[in-house]
Amino acid sequence: MKKKMLMGLGLLSLLVLGACGQGEADEKSEVKKIGILQTVEHGSFDESREGFIQGLAENGYTEGENLEIEYQNAQSNQGNLQSMSEKLVSDQPDLLLGIGTPAGQGLATATQDIPTLVTAVTDLKTAKLVKSYDKPGTNISGTTNLSPIKKQIDLLLSVVPDAKKIGLLYNSGEVNSQVQIDVATEYLKELGIETTIKTASNTNDVQQATESVANDADGIYIPTDSTFASAAAVVGEVVKEKKIPLVAGSVDQVKEGGLVTLGVDYVSLGYQTGEMAAKILDGEANPEDMPVESAKDLAFYVNKDMAAALGIDPESIKEPK
Repeated sequence: MKKKMLMGLGLLSLLVLGACGQGEADEKSEVKKIGILQTVEHGSFDESREGFIQGLAENGYTEGENLEIEYQNAQSNQGNLQSMSEKLVSDQPDLLLGIGTPAGQGLATATQDIPTLVTAVTDLKTAKLVKSYDKPGTNISGTTNLSPIKKQIDLLLSVVPDAKKIGLLYNSGEVNSQVQIDVATEYLKELGIETTIKTASNTNDVQQATESVANDADGIYIPTDSTFASAAAVVGEVVKEKKIPLVAGSVDQVKEGGLVTLGVDYVSLGYQTGEMAAKILDGEANPEDMPVESAKDLAFYVNKDMAAALGIDPESIKEPK
């Protein structure tokens, strides 16, 4: 009798465990909805989105199977950012993703309830997306793309060691760009190097601003700025004609129109964000308590075609320590 009772208990345990396992399977097979808002179309943001989707897939959420994604691209238009944010929120997704600071701010304005992540945002606190990096305290968390700005400046100065003046270009309307320019300006001041600064509020102003700085500087630095990244090829033509070295904040910008950078690997950054998203979808975390993450991987890249156009040996450019 005792033996039969034990066998019965064993069978019951197996049934319970089986039911639990089935419950977990059912939960993972439930289709989740994600809304993605991207500030503008350019390489770094596209790579962030690609990495985000990869990160989700590696953690059990595959588009077309148990994941539905609605993607919107505002193309840097403020009106689009607002209307697209409202549209994504109205669809009541399980999670939202903002790629770039303006996209993150648009989603933050549209909802304070739906779990939201951002990526490719330089300073989430200055952008008023979180209260602190360790404990966001809002419905938003994510990954910052803050570049190693001082190392990037050092890289530029290694190419133009006798530089007396460095040009800085950015869109002053982008919070993330202003943060980076402030760091760069202060660091160059510490080094005793003069700066000349020009801004562009849209891509139509980029060429004129670049030409102005190129005529008045020994080298140019551009942070991870959406406006200048979107017009990187235009910038590249100017610096090539003026034969002036340019270091930009991201690899993508340098590929299209710069000389060299030590920048964020945006596929990897997006992947990190995808891992965070999977934890939220699994119910293991919520943005309010989820620390903001910094980029784990940096990429050193030299544009050999630009180096040749400037008469610089690409092998002479070394990654800063």
